[in-house]
Amino acid sequence: LLRQILDQWFESEPLKATLATDAVIGAMASPHTPGSGYVLLHHVMGELEGRRGAWGYVAGGMGALSQAIASAAAAQGAHIFTEKAVCHVLLGREGRAQGVVLQDGTEVRSKLVLSNASPQITFLELTPQEQLPKDFVQRILQVDTRSPVTKINVAVDRLPSFLAAPNPRDGHALPHHQCSIHLNCEGTHLLHQAFTEATHGHPSSRPMIELCIPSVLDPELAPRGCHVVSLFTQYTPSKLAGGQPWDERARNAYADTVFDCIEAYAPGFKASIIGRDILTPPDLERIFGLPGGNIFHGGMSLDQLYFARPVPSYSGYRSPVPGLYLCGSGAHPGGGVMGAAGRNAAQVALEDFRHL
Repeated sequence: LLRQILDQWFESEPLKATLATDAVIGAMASPHTPGSGYVLLHHVMGELEGRRGAWGYVAGGMGALSQAIASAAAAQGAHIFTEKAVCHVLLGREGRAQGVVLQDGTEVRSKLVLSNASPQITFLELTPQEQLPKDFVQRILQVDTRSPVTKINVAVDRLPSFLAAPNPRDGHALPHHQCSIHLNCEGTHLLHQAFTEATHGHPSSRPMIELCIPSVLDPELAPRGCHVVSLFTQYTPSKLAGGQPWDERARNAYADTVFDCIEAYAPGFKASIIGRDILTPPDLERIFGLPGGNIFHGGMSLDQLYFARPVPSYSGYRSPVPGLYLCGSGAHPGGGVMGAAGRNAAQVALEDFRHL
């Protein structure tokens, strides 16, 4: 258990709770859930520009990262099609992947097909079911995709001023404005409490909040004097108790709860809001194709990692369909902005390509 690991190393409860957030981030789990310690390890392994365990902002927003990858691919001769939805994987007579068919009927032929969509979309929606073993399909259906995440993007007309470290009169950003700010994390019992509410179908009354202000480091994201605030919050269940829908009323009610919590730490925050965008688990699924709203394409629990990701016998990026590979977060080693699954899948695909 994560709680036991933290107790061995630290005495400060706020510090332990803050570290514990990375053990439950994106997971329908609490610090008391077996295996949560691995999720913490997953988020602190690796490095950024030589600094172990470091994270960073992408200049220009996360879309800039996609553009950089696209530019690198185009420089090597890749052709990129956007806003061209794939209808299904095109198979040859021998059941081998030969490309994809777009929704407008266009066939894009290829000797190999790599999918960074979730395993559920790749194999349950885009691949002809008669080409897949029944036990494989059943395994994919059983993947735990529960998500506790509601993402809220906020536009504000001034920097938040926290009671613990008030802003200077000149309005300049302080060091904490350039980092992740964790709220409602004074104790691991608060995280467990928030998790328990969600397991009963209720959004947390005191949600875990990770607050970032990327416009402090990247001024081009907002007009002068204004800022964008990214709120990564949990726990919110994908399905509400009593069959209640995640409608506009429910979205706004939860957002108001989050804003009330921030207001307690930074009075005046609510008055500074000039725009907000609320993405609940069903919204994340509908807009981004994340099953259950899960940002990792499936839970990062011990039974869904390593040789079992996405399912046993198919953890090496290949699929039951020859020529079709899985290269997204649903493959080993899982989620996170690191590109490891894509790099590994590309190596496997290139090895197979050389033998065609």
